[in-house]
Amino acid sequence: MQSAKPAIRCLLFDVFGTVVDWRTSIIREGEALGRTLGIDRDWPAFADAWRGLYQPSMNQVREGNRPWVRLDTLHRESLVELLERFEIPGLDDDQIDELNRAWHRLDPWPDSVPGLVRLKTRHILATLSNGNVALLTNMAKRAGLPWDAILGAEVARHYKPQPEAYLLSADLLGARPEQCMLVAAHNGDLRAAAAVGYRTAFVARPTEHGPGQHKDLAPEADFDHSVGSMIELAERLGC
Repeated sequence: MQSAKPAIRCLLFDVFGTVVDWRTSIIREGEALGRTLGIDRDWPAFADAWRGLYQPSMNQVREGNRPWVRLDTLHRESLVELLERFEIPGLDDDQIDELNRAWHRLDPWPDSVPGLVRLKTRHILATLSNGNVALLTNMAKRAGLPWDAILGAEVARHYKPQPEAYLLSADLLGARPEQCMLVAAHNGDLRAAAAVGYRTAFVARPTEHGPGQHKDLAPEADFDHSVGSMIELAERLGC
């Protein structure tokens, strides 16, 4: 007989795109900057370009081409490149730092906080994000995200989808991988988690990348759950 799966103790969450709406938030920050500077730019394109440098910058660390560096640093390096590309003049170092902290001020999707509050009644909730600890802590404080622990890439010194990010996060919570569930809006993240023994929940975020989104619109594997919101996930898990 096949043994029953252990109960899920811990829910770990991808954050960018799954819990928070990074694109709308970065566009908002860009528009505010434009008003301050008296300039008009394509802020949706700016947000997409900034996010577009996310994976390539982390790949330099994953592939061993540079030592470990936190995401805040990678975001700032990308930002300096984009300020030149989009011809945004005159920012000093303090202003660049403040704009870079836009990633600390991302707004949650409308269902995120109420869904997480319900899920927390029965489970340990932790981040499993490529964001660094200060970024995720500041974001949670501002948005009211009720994490029990801030874990992920900086703690593990490995960026997802490297297996160490998932395995160390489970271990730090005193749990086996099969007692953990990754909640994410990205098929690749969920497949990587499943490969090391995690349970999986796909949360559809069909507007994460704006109206032209063409990937991660639906689950591409047999995940344990596929839902349209955190509230629906809470209902599925009896919370």
